[in-house]
Amino acid sequence: MAEDGNLPVQPPRRLDRAALERVLARAASLQASDADPSEPALSEDQLVEIGKEVGLSPQHLRQAMAEERGRQALPDEEGSLAHVFGAALVHASRTVRGRQEDVLRSLDAWMQAEESLRVKRRFADRILWEPRPGLVTEMRRALNVGGRGYYLSRAHEVSATVVPVDEGRVLVRLEANIANVRTQRLAGGGAMAGVGALSSATLIVLGVFVPIAIVPAGAALVGGYFVARSHRPVVVRAQLALEQILDRLERGEVPRAGLLGTLAQGMTNF
Repeated sequence: MAEDGNLPVQPPRRLDRAALERVLARAASLQASDADPSEPALSEDQLVEIGKEVGLSPQHLRQAMAEERGRQALPDEEGSLAHVFGAALVHASRTVRGRQEDVLRSLDAWMQAEESLRVKRRFADRILWEPRPGLVTEMRRALNVGGRGYYLSRAHEVSATVVPVDEGRVLVRLEANIANVRTQRLAGGGAMAGVGALSSATLIVLGVFVPIAIVPAGAALVGGYFVARSHRPVVVRAQLALEQILDRLERGEVPRAGLLGTLAQGMTNF
C-alpha cells in the first residue's frame, strides 16, 4: 500500500489480437440481441470510422464488407447427408484486381467458351449460368476436350457475384449447385440396393438356403453405397474447377474457344 493510504494504481490491462477479436465479436452479438429494429443501420463509411477507433484498417474493413455483400443466402450445408456423400453446393472466393464490369465479362467468357455453359440470368453484379444443351456440347464433354473434365457443366447452376472492394479491386464469389448430381448418384445407389434386396427375396421364396440367398442383397448394398459415395470426388473436382477459374482471372488470362466450343455456341444461338 502507498504511504498516503491509497491503493497502488494498476496498469491498464492490454488485450492481444485474438482476445480483441473475441471481445468485439461478443460485443457485436450482444448489441444485435438488444438492438431496436427501428434504429437506422450504420452506413459503410460510419463502420469504417468506428473500425479506425479500434485499430482496424479501412482496407480490411472494406474487404470484409465486400465479402459480406457477396455472401449468398445459401449457407454451407451441414448434416449427415453432406458429410457422408458430399455437399450439394461448392463455392470459392477471392479478391482480384480489376473493375466489376470487366471481371464479369471475363468470367462470362470463361464459362461459355471453356465450361460449356450459357447465361441463364444476368444482373448488375451477378451472372447465373446453366449447362448448354446440344450434340456438339455433349461431344465436347464426352471427348473431354482440353482435359478439364467439364465438372461445372454437370451442375444444375453456376453463379458469379462480383462486388467492388475499392477503386482497383473486386471480390469474386463463384458457386456451383451440384445437387442434381448428388441426387442422381443417390438414386443410382438406392436402385442398386433395391435390386439386390429383390433378388434375395426372390431366392428365399424359391427355397434357396438363406445365407446364400442374402448374398445378392449384401453385395448390392455395398455396391450401392459406393455408387452414392462417388459424388464426393465430383465435389472435389468442381471445387478445383472454381479455384482454377479464379487463378486464371487473377493472372489476367483470356479464354480462347476451340472449334467445338465455337460450334456449340453457334448452334445454341441458332
